Amino acid sequence: MNYSNLFKIALRAIAANKMRSFLTALGIIIGVASVIAMLAIGQGSKKSIQKNIAQMGSNMIMINPGADRGPGGVRQDASSMETLKLTDYQSLKDECNYISAISPVVNKSGQFIYGNNNAPSTIYGVNTDYLTIRQLSVDDGEMFTDEDIKASAKVCVLGQTVVDNLFPDGSDPIGRVVRFNSIPFRVIGVLKKKGYNTMGMDQDDLVLAPYTSVMKRILAQTYLGSINCSAITEGLTDKATDEITTILRRNHKLKDATDTQEADDDDFSIRSQEELASMMNSTTDMMTILLGCVAGISLIVGGIGIMNIMYVSVTERTREIGLRMSVGARGVDILNQFLIEAILLSVTGGIIGVIIGVGSSYAIKFVAHWPIYIQPWSIVMSFAVCTFTGVFFGWYPAKKAAQLDPIEALRYE
Repeated sequence: MNYSNLFKIALRAIAANKMRSFLTALGIIIGVASVIAMLAIGQGSKKSIQKNIAQMGSNMIMINPGADRGPGGVRQDASSMETLKLTDYQSLKDECNYISAISPVVNKSGQFIYGNNNAPSTIYGVNTDYLTIRQLSVDDGEMFTDEDIKASAKVCVLGQTVVDNLFPDGSDPIGRVVRFNSIPFRVIGVLKKKGYNTMGMDQDDLVLAPYTSVMKRILAQTYLGSINCSAITEGLTDKATDEITTILRRNHKLKDATDTQEADDDDFSIRSQEELASMMNSTTDMMTILLGCVAGISLIVGGIGIMNIMYVSVTERTREIGLRMSVGARGVDILNQFLIEAILLSVTGGIIGVIIGVGSSYAIKFVAHWPIYIQPWSIVMSFAVCTFTGVFFGWYPAKKAAQLDPIEALRYE
């Protein structure tokens, strides 16, 4: 028998039992569709997180005070430490070769008031580089200048959420005076809207002001809450981090390790968006793998279904097998006949599963508004796995059919 005849025989056998063939392929259909949809959701989440991190500044580096131990060994909150000074900011600005922008940061949460309207928010004391670091832009009005910073001017730039809360009638906030607690600030600009990030934080719920104004007029402090900066490129983040560490350890007179003593611990901490991106990618990759494994179980179940149905088919067609072998069919012909039938069922189920999987992925995107990203390799992998499943689970029943004794098969009732 040639393969063309075997293919025709397999098609006739499948067509003769349409419902049973469909139910056999159903497990493969569900498995392939589930794998594609689950991987699309996982990869979509990963792409969404990467996009949001990029919007925050993928090469951003955040320097914060380090926690320290007080009397009795009690660890103090890092936010209460005073280890970062304006001299540290100036040293980093003057000496770092791998950063393109740097800004001191101090902040205070409180109530903003304009007329009869008020809104809780946070005022951030920064410089003009902060817009570049955080990839913000002024949509209306202008950013405060270096002269405003030197003069500790009481001017501010509002985020869109604060504008909506303080000016619900849609009036122009530029030139108006808002109060933070009891301190007046003149509005000179409005930031372009950015919306919520992946962590659910409203990126428009903020107010920017000169850091000197916030330090002197609101906080009455001389130390910084943090320092934010941007590496020249994302690839130079590690070099920038090492350079920052060296300069701050020198400024803070921290001793390096010697033969007789250990190195002093850093009294600051450095975090980069690259670290955050790596951590989030690891989390989403693990989630994608778990989703894929759960969906892959359906493929195994579908394969077991094919094996069971093929066993039933071999039993039902024992006399047919005996007749074919008695007129000259070899064992390998019988093996190929049933194997082709199993592969046809799995490949057909795989094709239908791919169509349903892609369709359901887009349905999830438009109905549930979840981000999805269908990678071609997920379709190829699912199709390859379902084909392998057909061969693997169809081979044993086919081998059993090929090993039947022709005389015993003809006598089978």
